[in-house]
Amino acid sequence: MAVAQPTKPKAASKPANNANPKAKTQMHRRSRTGCYTCRLRRKKCDEGTPMCSACKHLGLVCEYKRPMWWSNNDARRQHKDDIKMIIKRKKLSEKASHTIQTSDYGVYNPQILSTHPDFMFNMSPYEIDVKTERQMFVNDIPTIRESTVSTFSTYHTPPPPGTILPSYPLDGEWTEQVYQERRESLTEESLNCNFFDFSHGPTMNSRQVDIELDENDQRLLDHFIQFVLPTIFPILETNQHGSVSSDLILPALQNNKGYLHCCLMIAAQHYKATMNIQGEEIDSDIMRHRHATILALCEELNRDENHQQILEATLGLIFFQCCVGRYDDSLPDIPWHQHFQAVNSLVTKLDLPRIVSDPAEPLAQTPFNMTLTAWIDILGATMQGRAPAFAHTYREKHLSTTNPSLGLRELMGCDDRVMYLISEIACLEALKKDGMDDITLCQHVHALGDQIGLTEIGDNGPKMPINANGSLSPKQLSKNITSAFRLAARIYLCSLVPGFSPSQGSCVGLVEKLTTVLQHIPAGPHGFDRSLAWVYLIGGSVSGTNSTFRHFFHERISQLGDAANVGSFGGVASLLQEVWHQTDSYQPSPSAMGSTEPPYVSWRDIMQMRGLEYLLI
Repeated sequence: MAVAQPTKPKAASKPANNANPKAKTQMHRRSRTGCYTCRLRRKKCDEGTPMCSACKHLGLVCEYKRPMWWSNNDARRQHKDDIKMIIKRKKLSEKASHTIQTSDYGVYNPQILSTHPDFMFNMSPYEIDVKTERQMFVNDIPTIRESTVSTFSTYHTPPPPGTILPSYPLDGEWTEQVYQERRESLTEESLNCNFFDFSHGPTMNSRQVDIELDENDQRLLDHFIQFVLPTIFPILETNQHGSVSSDLILPALQNNKGYLHCCLMIAAQHYKATMNIQGEEIDSDIMRHRHATILALCEELNRDENHQQILEATLGLIFFQCCVGRYDDSLPDIPWHQHFQAVNSLVTKLDLPRIVSDPAEPLAQTPFNMTLTAWIDILGATMQGRAPAFAHTYREKHLSTTNPSLGLRELMGCDDRVMYLISEIACLEALKKDGMDDITLCQHVHALGDQIGLTEIGDNGPKMPINANGSLSPKQLSKNITSAFRLAARIYLCSLVPGFSPSQGSCVGLVEKLTTVLQHIPAGPHGFDRSLAWVYLIGGSVSGTNSTFRHFFHERISQLGDAANVGSFGGVASLLQEVWHQTDSYQPSPSAMGSTEPPYVSWRDIMQMRGLEYLLI
């Protein structure tokens, strides 16, 4: 096929009378200098080092040495498309930052969400009935009224996430078999099934959800209950069967307008990602409910009431994105850490830190919203290199001999003491950034290392979390998850030491141990890899070219299938690819003396360079 050649502009075909051909050649040569990213974008490059101003401002990779993709037309075209997406995302982020205004509770401005051009408008078996009311109006006069009930049942679906059961027909006996195994597991674990206070009063006796929605939103709610709900808090479900649906999600859907719109938004995002649907209609659904969520929160904030409901919906905005959001979605949104400013204010107003720490007032149940806040706070602090907002509370809990638990193990699988120590490491990193001297820093690193060692007492090493009858063992699963977080915490701590290099023997050994532990955690769509995004990020960011971790991680991505592209796990997979590309493509200068090891490439530096604000937990 003949390829049409670009036509030169007429102005260039006839040089002006005073044009100097030699000077013209020199100008042409100068225009060919500069970084290859600016050349690809056909922009003037100031040739700054180590990065030109344009690439630095936009967070692009600045390459002066001819890259591999330059000589391949398809690769060059793909690289240009990627750059366009990065620029678009950064501009949207900057626009959001300029538009958002602060309030007493945090940062909310519904107007930002309406600026988008398209904004015009598993566990043991259970059943959920969703009742929908529809009414037809003629000239504003109510006429026909319809009421329908949709039932979602998991009685004939595969076993719970991560559960390995003996092979037998999925008939009526399967239900009783699962219940029996669950009873045996609970007996073994001696778990308190009423551990959390979900702030909704007694557990729902009825599984019926009575919500009035139009047909389109009903479709989104159906999708949320059937496909999204089973993926939320999978570890909590293994410990406290049924609590996610009956005690948390369903009551909130009925009683909390902001939470309902948040879940419908998440459903639309999940539908778009998993069904590979593109277009204005689905984007409009996402933006419509995103706007409605923020609007509902603002209304409650202005009334200065229902603080628990506001907190619940705001935590949903943050955490549900980590479950099913797309890391490469370019739709405008408010960054998670600005939502967390509202969480911080609400938690303080509700006096939750004191309530969970006061030894004079022991709690029968732990406030669920405080536990979820702590999980986001601790790991979110590591994402930003700052101290957690409630670090003092975690320190008090860590030192407590009467009530040290905050429910982090029950919620996410990692022992509370390990999470408290991750909080301390984040505090230490913040102090390092503020100028702590190296000697004092190393002393603190050594002390925290000893504290981490104390949490290993009684740990006999990982083993598959399967009971004798073939069912999942929540107790062993939690031990494995705790071991994984503990090793990631050690890697995180080591990275603070001056002169740290991933090629050091101690770091290589930690990554290998982490890989071994992760091999003992169930994989695939019904496994628990998506609950370990932070662990994979920390371990993967220091894994070398020949590390077994990389091969193992690619296997886990393959086993997850399409689920590997969404939520925090999808963000980690994308970010690690960039980290590894930067590390593996390093070539020392011919004049370099001494070590030829690649420099330590921080995953956080790459996020900042690209203008990314992921919460990878």
